Amino acid sequence: MNTIPLFPLGSALFPDGRLPLQIFEVRYLDMINKCIANGTSFGVVALTSGNEVRRPGQVETFVSVGTLAHINEWSAPVQGLLRISCSGTTRFRVTSKEQLKHGLWMAQVEPLEKDQTVAVPEELQNTVTALMNLLASLKNHSIPESDIPVASPYRLDDCGWVANRWSEMLPMSVEQKQNLLALDNPVLRLELVQDLLGERGLLH
Repeated sequence: MNTIPLFPLGSALFPDGRLPLQIFEVRYLDMINKCIANGTSFGVVALTSGNEVRRPGQVETFVSVGTLAHINEWSAPVQGLLRISCSGTTRFRVTSKEQLKHGLWMAQVEPLEKDQTVAVPEELQNTVTALMNLLASLKNHSIPESDIPVASPYRLDDCGWVANRWSEMLPMSVEQKQNLLALDNPVLRLELVQDLLGERGLLH
């Protein structure tokens, strides 16, 4: 069991996902500086109530399954502001949590099993084609690599990787994202993503 700092966000981070953040709250500036100094990660969990920025009298509640965020790059353009670029690594489950005086959440967590690499079956290949088309479209519009929401290397033959990228990008409720993130079966996760893509008319 590990104790880690948490960063509740209005969205979910999945393994191998890309997460750019601007940090200006004191509780998170202190947390991120410690992570940078010690080479440690922090946990991202999706908010179910409350806001990302702390407000008086507000209660933050969040999901119990999240993903560790590893800091890849950082800069401090002005005093009191940090820009960081993170990637998702290991999923975890929160077993206990407490909020410190200055508002930072600390949690005891247990790691969840890493996705097994499973080839995308024929009946789910249309989810891969749709993702390839989306990525090609973004590149054709000359969007900088750093602004594309999917980080390379692309693992388009891996069920879990494809499911995770769609899970991050598709507009859906926190509850839906949480259910997908908590699933240990990457094929089932991709099947559910296929259903969501079909409902939105994004598959051909």
